[in-house]
Amino acid sequence: MASAWLLPEHIADVLPSQARRIEELRRDLLDMARTYGCELVMPPMLEHLDSLLSGTGQALDLKTFKLVDQLSGRSLGLRADTTPQVARIDAHLLNREGVTRLCYCGPVLHTRAEGLTATREPLQFGVEIYGHAGLEADLEVQELALDVMHRAQLQGITLDLGDARLVRGVLGEHALDEDRLDALVAAMAAKDAGGVASFSGELPPSVIEGLQTLLGLYGGVELLSQARERLPRHPLITAALDDLDWLVRHLRASYPDVRIGLDLADLPGYAYYSGVRFALYAQGCSDAVLRGGRYDEVGAVFGRRRPAVGFSLDLKTLVGLIAATELRAAVRAPWGQAPDLRAAIRRLREQGETVVCVLPGHEHENDEFECDRELVNTSGQWVLRAL
Repeated sequence: MASAWLLPEHIADVLPSQARRIEELRRDLLDMARTYGCELVMPPMLEHLDSLLSGTGQALDLKTFKLVDQLSGRSLGLRADTTPQVARIDAHLLNREGVTRLCYCGPVLHTRAEGLTATREPLQFGVEIYGHAGLEADLEVQELALDVMHRAQLQGITLDLGDARLVRGVLGEHALDEDRLDALVAAMAAKDAGGVASFSGELPPSVIEGLQTLLGLYGGVELLSQARERLPRHPLITAALDDLDWLVRHLRASYPDVRIGLDLADLPGYAYYSGVRFALYAQGCSDAVLRGGRYDEVGAVFGRRRPAVGFSLDLKTLVGLIAATELRAAVRAPWGQAPDLRAAIRRLREQGETVVCVLPGHEHENDEFECDRELVNTSGQWVLRAL
């Protein structure tokens, strides 16, 4: 018989010290998003499956826990990603004509962990901008993402850029079935030239050559000029390279300390993104800390196709990269029923002080809070005294 205290694999309790750091960061990031004009939304954890997975592709379906509603008999899902829910809110509930900026922060659940050390219960923070198709929205989202990284005081920040339109432009009118396309995209992300050749064998030689060319286009921003020379002429490719060039110029001017790189063959979420995609990396983390991009089709399944761009991250992962912060010193107070003592404690708490009352019989115990002052009665007055 399994021990009652064991949790499922890749599921863990968050203990006080880490929970405090997560909550402090959550508040900071939501406040930062508000300074950009973002409004907070709180979608439900549980939705009808057909709504939760509409237009999201097979990958999200496999990550979603499913169950049956005991009231209606319909299939329900526990969200594995908040973005489709926010798209539903924008398209159906808010139904605004202009630009809408939304942010969110809440848990999601995954049937499978995305890595050996990854949690299956990320705490997802994200930002979405709806209603503007221009690069100004892409730039704003990327600037907010970089500000998040700086607020977390991460070091060695690298911004990696790409665009889903490049592969679509290389393929042109030569469509592949979903399985072959998924395999091709995976081979390109792995820089597997043999795999790319295998999965593109029936395509014209010019298309195969274009795909092989994409494999070598990763590195610094100087690759943009090489890409213009080496990739085939196609409106999608030209538009993608122009957009990347515009973003690079503006980001370098605003964030000169951030290294900007390109990987034109790395296509995570290829079926999801419709334009520029980006990822942010930091010292001490082998995988991306944050991912985002443009996904203009995300609201179409809810009856309203709107331009959309955004990003998301896992707060638990982010907190794991941040140096521990010092806990604010607290006040130690005796336990008592005297009205003047209770009033003094209440006044201190109203002023924002943490007051830890020492319960009877526990005078010599310590907890997480470091008390540097104590509340004492001097000449009939309750005053603070340094410890």
